[in-house]
Amino acid sequence: MRLLVLNQFYAPDISPTAQLAASLAEHRAAAGDEVTVVAGRAGYLEGLDPDDHALVAGSSSVRVRRVWTPDLGKGSIGRRVLGYATYLVGALVRVLLLPAQDVIVVMTTPPMVVVVAVAHRVLHRRARVVLWSMDCYPDVAERFREIKDHGAVSRVLRAVTRWAFWRLDHVVALDGAMAELLTSQYAVEPGRPPCTVVPNWERVALFPAPPPPTEVGGSPRVLYLGNIGVGHRFDTVVAAAAELGDAARFRFVGGGARRDELAESVAAARLSNVELEGYVPKTGTPELLSGADAALITLDDRSLGVISPSKLHSSLAAGLPIVYVGPVGSNVDEAIARFGCGWSLRQGDVAGLVAAVRDLAADDAAARAERRARSRAAFEAAYSDRATLPQLDRILDPDRG
Repeated sequence: MRLLVLNQFYAPDISPTAQLAASLAEHRAAAGDEVTVVAGRAGYLEGLDPDDHALVAGSSSVRVRRVWTPDLGKGSIGRRVLGYATYLVGALVRVLLLPAQDVIVVMTTPPMVVVVAVAHRVLHRRARVVLWSMDCYPDVAERFREIKDHGAVSRVLRAVTRWAFWRLDHVVALDGAMAELLTSQYAVEPGRPPCTVVPNWERVALFPAPPPPTEVGGSPRVLYLGNIGVGHRFDTVVAAAAELGDAARFRFVGGGARRDELAESVAAARLSNVELEGYVPKTGTPELLSGADAALITLDDRSLGVISPSKLHSSLAAGLPIVYVGPVGSNVDEAIARFGCGWSLRQGDVAGLVAAVRDLAADDAAARAERRARSRAAFEAAYSDRATLPQLDRILDPDRG
């Protein structure tokens, strides 16, 4: 089978979509597919060398075709839009020149890249198009006021999305809230196109086994690893950190649109128990996670259905209990409800967050080991590549059963 994967970012880029695209592409290539990836040259961050394949296992079996995109990072809306536009134009040219593909998996970076996949299908009617939705546009842009709610830009983007949905063969959503949003707004009719919830994952090879529990005693170390972006909120965390003082340590590793805001809040509160650091390479995440006692994940309530935090999967792989502050119904809340692998709290619940961290501090060795075992069990059952890739296989190649 000829399989095409479309996403602006691809490994060795550190973005979650880049790593997931690579995991799927390599898996399908190992199964015998002829896999092509069309990605941009610039990465999620400035200064990435796209020819560095240090993080791409088996990359030689996947044809990666990179189109030129400016290396400007994503520090402003203007920079992001320029990167989006150049990728869309370059990808369209590349994809129209490719031989007929059997299946096209199109992700959602940049927004509306699904149009490129549909353009290939116009030329090659037998090609199947699968939308792998990582976020939802224009909904996320409207909710965070990047574009006017129901304004001209929004109406155009919604019209394009509805047009594309008529031509999709399948939609993959990351959680129930995202599936409900997409089907309620864009489905042609009930069940068309079919929509399947397949959560994102982490590779077992990167986390073959969780590290042993850290020693009991001392202040719990709570790690936030990844994007500190517009879809996340930190006021509840900052307030809880202030109340806990030396009874807990909070470490933020990553960057994003709200990193400076977070740093200012920490400085204003004079918090000595909060550290902020920059992004680390993907290969460095297991070591970072091994030094933590719990993983912190936050979501703005407006993110429900449009953003699905990928930091959940590596945290579970490392056997860390999850401390989640965000809305009910997200992928993180679903995991905690299903597997009992942490605490699910709402924004503003400072007392609940303080109590959760103190519960963690009060654990003896057996209790801590039990928490870690539940998190690892959740990873292996639902959030590892071994658990999720077979679900995608059935969507991409239903004839194989």
